[in-house]
Amino acid sequence: MASNKMGSKPKVTIHHIAEKLNITASTVSRALNDNPRISEVTKKAVLKAAKQLNYQPNNIAAALRNGKSYIIGIIVPTADRAFFASVVRGIEEIANKLHYKVIICQSYDNYEKEVQTIDALLSARVDGIIASIGKNTENFDHYKRPQEKGIPLVLFDRTTDALEVSQVVIDDYLGAYKVVEHLIQQGCRRIAHFTSPKKVSVFKERLRGYMDALRDYEVPFSEELVIKSNLQLEDGRASMEQLLGLAERPDAVFSASDYGAMGALQVLKENGIKVPHEIAVAGFGNEPFTSFSDPALTTVDQFSLTMGRITAELFFEHFKASADKKLVPQKTVLKPELIIRGSTLRNAPPKK
Repeated sequence: MASNKMGSKPKVTIHHIAEKLNITASTVSRALNDNPRISEVTKKAVLKAAKQLNYQPNNIAAALRNGKSYIIGIIVPTADRAFFASVVRGIEEIANKLHYKVIICQSYDNYEKEVQTIDALLSARVDGIIASIGKNTENFDHYKRPQEKGIPLVLFDRTTDALEVSQVVIDDYLGAYKVVEHLIQQGCRRIAHFTSPKKVSVFKERLRGYMDALRDYEVPFSEELVIKSNLQLEDGRASMEQLLGLAERPDAVFSASDYGAMGALQVLKENGIKVPHEIAVAGFGNEPFTSFSDPALTTVDQFSLTMGRITAELFFEHFKASADKKLVPQKTVLKPELIIRGSTLRNAPPKK
């Protein structure tokens, strides 16, 4: 049987670089790792040869040898949301300064994919994992695997107290309370709330803040005004249409996500209902589009970039701790900021 001459080229290794420069493979390895014992002349020659030969380091092999891969795995529900993209940017800013790279993985709020992603990152020998839990995750056993292997795990935004890990979150309760308090101060008395049916901490806390604000200001709570959905744009539209079908319409809507609020805003405009003077609308998240809507949307700023930086700093604090030192999980809670815009300012004169 004839041999296959069409196969791919053999992978370039440090031995090929060593042979080209007539030095040892160990010297090449040290030069590539910027070892101070290797002269600058040799380092430059090694880097030049590596580039010429198109050398690609084997990170997994390096991790096995050195115990470090200098790679962190980041798991987010979706990377196309401004919030998660900004958190990742904050993490990268800190990681890159410390010469670490990141692998960004999306769970799409799918439990099975989240489990597979954890396994894949562990197989890739990452030095640690930073994650935001998906909406559909109720069993957290897969998040215990990194801990069992001694690999640092830090959660942000969507977290759980079922795991003994450090967390960085926004005060979702306070953010929601501030929104509802503001709506009440604007004269609203029948305030609807869009929430999620999933047992995700952020939505549970926002619902709690909504209910407590109503109670504290003695505004009646009505079960029919709390609508559960996936909080996407189309869900906000459907929820608003449902509210408009009630015998007594709400005079305000507070959505636990900006996307749901935007859907509500669209339906109100299509029906000729004046915002905010007939129905006020507020969201949560301070997505970029909220300042461009008409009227601009009142929302809550989650300080996503700051959250990313603090999450990374906490991760590296754990990572640097000695192996025999038992780490005490820390929970960092950031204070949100209410951004008041035209969609809720009922005391301002209406547009003609």
